[in-house]
Amino acid sequence: MPFTLHKPLLEQLQVLSGVSVPSTITAENGTLFRENLLFTHRGLSGPAVLQISSYWQPGEFVTVNLLPDCDLDDFLNEQRSAHPNQSLKNTLAMQLPKRLVECLQQLGQIPDVTLKQLNVRDQQTLVETLTAWRVQPNGTEGYRTAEVTLGGVDTNELSSRTMEARKAPGLYFIGEVMDVTGWLGGYNFQWAWSSAWACAQALVEG
Repeated sequence: MPFTLHKPLLEQLQVLSGVSVPSTITAENGTLFRENLLFTHRGLSGPAVLQISSYWQPGEFVTVNLLPDCDLDDFLNEQRSAHPNQSLKNTLAMQLPKRLVECLQQLGQIPDVTLKQLNVRDQQTLVETLTAWRVQPNGTEGYRTAEVTLGGVDTNELSSRTMEARKAPGLYFIGEVMDVTGWLGGYNFQWAWSSAWACAQALVEG
């Protein structure tokens, strides 16, 4: 499900609504997804958030890397050597959407300096900001926008061949009513079809 954000952070980021960036996003339990993240007028969405929200609990943080394909420290050092008078803002815009860079600079997260003026401490802080951004969601948008649901009938209570309840012969469960949650990419559809096929075969065989 998409994440909603606390009002102060939401107000800061609303100008980014519609901006999408590659990312990795990690839950507190260590689960990580590498997918696109989408800024919305309510908070954060996109495949990365839709995946990780199944592993997030209220009150917890998620950690976002906005540059999963770039070693930012090395990139900045290389660019400094080649273009010392280039602005930090323009340099980062080579790797990130311009709107995102401008927003972060307005929020004071990106110094208004040239590369040769960027000191070691500020560079380290910048790298951490962009590659280990800790976000505490306010909540989710709920069932209305959910891709899948969690929970359901315990699979240990069912026959894996027929989907029949072990303790109630003649009672079958299939699809999302079971405690099976797939990742994005058609896995939940496939589970629904496969479990239905297994159940139907069992019923036909009598």
